[in-house]
Amino acid sequence: MVIDTLKRIVAFVALCLAQALVLNHIHLFNVMTPLLYVYFVIAFPRSYPKWAILLWSFFLGLSVDMLSNTPGMASGALTLVGAIQPYLLELFIPRDSIENLKCSAHTLGWVKFSLLAFVLTFIFCLAFFTLEMFSFFNWQHWLLCISTSTALTLVIILALENFRTES
Repeated sequence: MVIDTLKRIVAFVALCLAQALVLNHIHLFNVMTPLLYVYFVIAFPRSYPKWAILLWSFFLGLSVDMLSNTPGMASGALTLVGAIQPYLLELFIPRDSIENLKCSAHTLGWVKFSLLAFVLTFIFCLAFFTLEMFSFFNWQHWLLCISTSTALTLVIILALENFRTES
């Protein structure tokens, strides 16, 4: 349990710093921004308490908000994803699977994991960019930001998942 918490803290710090120091400065074609920290919430195991997922999600979003000068956008969107992640995960796993099933491509299979990651990343980008723009005046740019950022983030998540080891 302590090792799992330490791994989660290291992942928390690494994703927060990577987002704030590197990924926030990438704006491909002025619409694509990788929002990799959503991967932290996607990877929670099945048996993890829902209240703990919400707390981890909120504090990661709050940390990214503080380092990125995005007041409340990341914390709001990531808390939303943290709230629905356990319920969406239940849709993608068999009913007779083990209680402490880890959410990864190795355990779920690439197709199910990719679909789960896509849905959660899309919901996150939808909430994030809706809070960022706070209007639908330029709705084409809004849709373009959501779709391209979702695609870029999903590609990076799947690349990282390819190198992730099961322990």
